[in-house]
Amino acid sequence: MSAKQFDRRWQVVDAGGRPLGRVASEAARLLLGKHKPDYEPHLPMGDYVIVINAAAVVLTGNKAQQKVYYRHSGYPGNLRQRTFEEQMERDPRKVLERAIRGMLPHTRLGRELFRHLRVYSGADHPHEAQLRAGTGARARRRAAAEARAAEAALAERPPEEIVEDGVAEDEPTVDEATVDEAAADETDDTAADAEEATDDADENDE
Repeated sequence: MSAKQFDRRWQVVDAGGRPLGRVASEAARLLLGKHKPDYEPHLPMGDYVIVINAAAVVLTGNKAQQKVYYRHSGYPGNLRQRTFEEQMERDPRKVLERAIRGMLPHTRLGRELFRHLRVYSGADHPHEAQLRAGTGARARRRAAAEARAAEAALAERPPEEIVEDGVAEDEPTVDEATVDEAAADETDDTAADAEEATDDADENDE
């Protein structure tokens, strides 16, 4: 299945005032595509995810002081560590990126899905155009193609099978105003004929 066939949308997740784990699990679910009815775990069919207000994410209890991030270059004596508070002061985006990455598959598929993530410290982001696009140009092209196919199928059907409001397309529709006009004209003609007949009778009597 080609990636062009996936209907990917842009989703926004607001991390402001929410626990780190809840935000990360929601973003990972959208990236994986588990919210879609046709979800397949081996396909990159998830959406693009924008996480805003990363600087306002919180941890419950004393985890902000207890949680420590470790990294090591591989050389002896080069172990580095930072607490959650220290990392939030340096770059709060890394906190969410690391949490979300840990909830994605540790495979090539997970790396591809992680590239669909955008994290921003504040509420501003440069993806308004993608959000306004809705389902995207690919989905609009697909909808247009389906509409053209439906029109072609409708054109191939015989006219007597195409019925709208109980009237076949090949039968002329009757306008009520036209019927009323015709009836009025007929009444006027009848009255005029009667008047002429009366005049003729009067002339004959004279």
